[in-house]
Amino acid sequence: MSQWVNVTNTFSESERHYKKTYLEICEVLDEVVEVSLFSSLEDSYEIYFSFGIMYGIVYAQKEDAYEKWEQMKSDLEQEYCKNKEPSSDFINSFAKKYDVCLPSDVVFDEDAFMGAFMDLWDKWDL
Repeated sequence: MSQWVNVTNTFSESERHYKKTYLEICEVLDEVVEVSLFSSLEDSYEIYFSFGIMYGIVYAQKEDAYEKWEQMKSDLEQEYCKNKEPSSDFINSFAKKYDVCLPSDVVFDEDAFMGAFMDLWDKWDL
């Protein structure tokens, strides 16, 4: 049976400070699923998650953050145990349920993105 492992202490104190947030807790499941909770003195709390091709941030008010973090862990764990990878249906329902946002600091390889876009464009033969 899979168990969540608290890996928060693998981050140094300086690494736990990210922009205007602080890493409160980070747990992983089978080194495949990660859910981390970041607190903030100025803004909403942030819950970062990753699972296969699925990742994002969910914003929460301080008083709701830990409960939402636990619920997200539960939902992700159920999908992991069921399918080992997130299904399209799960991704869509999870994103709607938690109002998932894509992190603004994700870096895309623009050349690879444009190459893939042009390949699709050619296939459409417009």
